[in-house]
Amino acid sequence: MRTKYKRVLLKLSGESLMGAQGYGIDTERLNQYAEQIKQIVGSGVQVAIVIGGGNIFRGLSGASKGFDRVKGDQMGMLATVINSLALSSSLTAAGQPAKVFTAINMFPIGEHYSKWRAIDALNAGEVAIISGGTGNPFFTTDTGSALRAVEVEAEVMLKGTRVDGIYTADPEKDPTATKFSEITYDEVYNRGLKVMDLTATALCKENRMPIVVFDMDTPGNLAKVIAGEPIGTLVY
Repeated sequence: MRTKYKRVLLKLSGESLMGAQGYGIDTERLNQYAEQIKQIVGSGVQVAIVIGGGNIFRGLSGASKGFDRVKGDQMGMLATVINSLALSSSLTAAGQPAKVFTAINMFPIGEHYSKWRAIDALNAGEVAIISGGTGNPFFTTDTGSALRAVEVEAEVMLKGTRVDGIYTADPEKDPTATKFSEITYDEVYNRGLKVMDLTATALCKENRMPIVVFDMDTPGNLAKVIAGEPIGTLVY
């Protein structure tokens, strides 16, 4: 398989790990993701991954229910570690070596993250799963993904979602919404599109990190993005 990219940061949402369950981790969806990831690593692509934790706990919604915001965000960070361990386990079972890194020291659950250790893992053919967000409250896993993409020197940040790109409005609510094939960071900001939070978008813009938003739930789509097929939306 011909590949457009040699090193990518893949951002997965916690919600998509739920599958049709409504909570927690759907093992069928997890294994489907693992197979897609294994396929692109097999074609020579180095893959770092950041997963959200929304299928288990979301700090902001916890704060709205009376949780202390800092503690709520810390609970959210732990949720990303659980998801990362699950994906690591699924990848290993599929025959794809993977290593879990944690933003805060949680040995022996995962190795304490550093840029150089993560790059060593990528160079060794392992999938580097980077959990715990940025390790700080008030930052989303989108910001964590943008930060890690820049740090590990990825060529692109791939944002795997449940929709097939960025639309003028929410396509699930507005049937007249139209899809962008590409869009600038500034336009995302000016139109108030909910692609990522503003901190993550600004970080990608500042460091010229392109983002491809695509539907990860359709098997084979990840390979298509890696091959440079025009699916999803490019943010540049």
